[in-house]
Amino acid sequence: MSKKIISTAAAPAAIGTYSQAVQAGNTVYLSGQIGLDPASGELVEGFEAQTVRVFENLKAVAEAAGGSLADAVKINLYLTDLANFAKVNEVMTRYFAAPYPARAAVGISALPRGALVEAEAVLVLG
Repeated sequence: MSKKIISTAAAPAAIGTYSQAVQAGNTVYLSGQIGLDPASGELVEGFEAQTVRVFENLKAVAEAAGGSLADAVKINLYLTDLANFAKVNEVMTRYFAAPYPARAAVGISALPRGALVEAEAVLVLG
């Protein structure tokens, strides 16, 4: 099976040795996104704004792969403060409808650039 690298200027460029997403067959693996504005490259301010930006970035990469967030089968969330869990759920209702993808939420001590939230996703197209 061949793999295809997915890239879009509508989401922040990779800041390390990884691709924005990789497609293998009908499965697309989206790398973790933090709340970076793709135009400025700067982290947006505040937890809710970062969470919205995270999902906008994931949405842009999903669309570049020929899909959408509706194709997500798994989401992994990383939060520097699990007290923000309810806010993540509220923001996710703006991007996902039932039946929801599988999900994990993990509390961690730090994220790149001092971000408060990061999310990655797996899509199945078709």
